Amino acid sequence: MTAFQAHPTREIRPGTFEPADHWYPRALNAQIHPMVSFFMNLGPERLLTRYCHLNPRVDRQKLAELLDYRPRYFLHAGADLFHVTNAQGNRQMVVIETNSSPSGQKSMPLVDEQAEQGGYRTYMAETFLPAVKARRNKVEGRLAVIYDKNPMEASGYAGAMADVFGEPVLFAPFFLQDPDPPVRFRDSVMEVRDAAGTWHPIRAAFRYVTQKPWNRLPVFSRTLILNPVIACLAGGRNKTMAAKAYDLLNAEIAPYGLHIHTPATIWDVHKNEIPLWVRKLGGHAVIKVPYSNAGQGVYTIVNEGELDAFMGEKHAYDKFIVQSLIGNYKWSSTSEKGRLYHVGTMPSTKKNSYVADLRMMITRTEKGIRPVAIYARRAREPLMDDLHEAKSSWDILGTNLSIKREDGTFGSDSSRLMMMDRRDFNKLGISVDDLIEGYIQTLLAMVAIDQMAQTLLNQKGRLRPRLFRSLNEDPVLIQEIMSE
Repeated sequence: MTAFQAHPTREIRPGTFEPADHWYPRALNAQIHPMVSFFMNLGPERLLTRYCHLNPRVDRQKLAELLDYRPRYFLHAGADLFHVTNAQGNRQMVVIETNSSPSGQKSMPLVDEQAEQGGYRTYMAETFLPAVKARRNKVEGRLAVIYDKNPMEASGYAGAMADVFGEPVLFAPFFLQDPDPPVRFRDSVMEVRDAAGTWHPIRAAFRYVTQKPWNRLPVFSRTLILNPVIACLAGGRNKTMAAKAYDLLNAEIAPYGLHIHTPATIWDVHKNEIPLWVRKLGGHAVIKVPYSNAGQGVYTIVNEGELDAFMGEKHAYDKFIVQSLIGNYKWSSTSEKGRLYHVGTMPSTKKNSYVADLRMMITRTEKGIRPVAIYARRAREPLMDDLHEAKSSWDILGTNLSIKREDGTFGSDSSRLMMMDRRDFNKLGISVDDLIEGYIQTLLAMVAIDQMAQTLLNQKGRLRPRLFRSLNEDPVLIQEIMSE
């Protein structure tokens, strides 16, 4: 293991935003696909009208309320969606995971070529700034962006923040492995140490901290943190709580013809119980460590060898999630939800189709919850009918681009990125209606997790520990949560 290398805090000043520093090179000059541009510019009423026309059992008034939902804690979200179908040809967008990280702007072509800061500025001007203005019991101090991943993108948010607020922003690393991080909390107020060693109180911070954020960020903070860590514990970085949040909201919205589509999910599964559930799902399943991200802690199981390899590993946590596996029709899980399989990308010149997911990013604005970025990722190997030739099912099914380096930091395999431009979008084989469906599914997942976050906090904004333990009884996770 390479020794940890500390990164210094930087001060990012207004007027220093350079687009080339915050987009992938091929995204920087890409032209957005007209269909995606059309979708991004659809207003709430047109989205509502179209969705209800295609889904006549949906209660229009209830969906309108959800489109105008005002989240208290989960202000921006990204959902990973699979475009799936069944033997009857009924297609749908399925929520695989909901994420509290603002990842994706670096991959999104500009919707408006005149707005060179793109979604970075949208987040800052339409979500972060109103949240700061609305904050009660304000703390005197500076602004900051804290991160433990992807400085290219995180610094883009810092540059946009500096321009929107018209003041310098502290851009501070906050790595899990850092023995002396430049971020700390004093009397529930965040402080950031600058490059000269001076500590500054922070009145509001934008967070790009992804790895177990609850062991560095407190649930209760007088500093405004967006998204706050309760959004992670309630489902934005906790797959167990997310699954329970989805179930709770589904029970509430079912009478209105709405539903969050997910794979069949069994939560709170002890390791020794996993083979039983895999067998029930027909020998094909996905096992997830509930609190991992960036493609870590996800195991696709299609044969006894892969199950044995998982069972032979040591794991930090006590409980897992088991889900039905969505693969090819000939080797997908069989569950009470039926057999779903990937639509896949359009066949290549070599007649290969690939598994691809769609990341839909949405954020709360004064005009309602709006989409701000979309991108897709494809698997390394093509989707095949016969698994006997495959060395690893993850190579066929895994879409995450993150690569974990020896020093514990993350890189990205951008060669498998599929952007919403004129070149890549057509390969996905999706329509405007699929984008609308993906947006609605992301919105519902966001609402579910925000409502769970509200349930987990008392009136003073502190975690209700007994309730949390009853819903997520994992001693290792409980021990990790930062005491206040």
